[in-house]
Amino acid sequence: MNVHDFSVKQMDGTEKSLADYKGDVLLIVNTASKCGFTPQFEGLESLYHDYKDRGFVVLGFPCNQFAKQDPGSDQEIADFCQVNYGVSFPMFSKIDVKGDNADPLFKYLTNEAKGVLTKQVKWNFTKFLVDREGNVIDRYAPKTKPEQLKEDIEKVL
Repeated sequence: MNVHDFSVKQMDGTEKSLADYKGDVLLIVNTASKCGFTPQFEGLESLYHDYKDRGFVVLGFPCNQFAKQDPGSDQEIADFCQVNYGVSFPMFSKIDVKGDNADPLFKYLTNEAKGVLTKQVKWNFTKFLVDREGNVIDRYAPKTKPEQLKEDIEKVL
């Protein structure tokens, strides 16, 4: 089993198979529009812009589980990300990333790359690096800025 075995809901409500990303390096991130880390959207977009031609894709998953920092609808979230940060990487429908209702993708990610003290996602902007074959390579804390991932991304590319 790997990341390519999952499907996720796009913001328009349709299903997207992550198998469509076979051959790409992925950075999967749980996001929020009203968080102290929200400015990381700029860094994530920069990474996507810099590496997309080499087969790198950022996948954003809005989540409202942490201090209710992403309360908007999928459309409101998409508009916010585009207007404020020029986000052009794929953003998906809002999900839970921890607990009983956690999306199966995030259950898998957290089992493959456990965090410090717990395997659950602890806050917005936790990042998972996935290789071209769909294997989870590493997990990064919310405070880890996107630009700090360049070396690791280049190794996997």
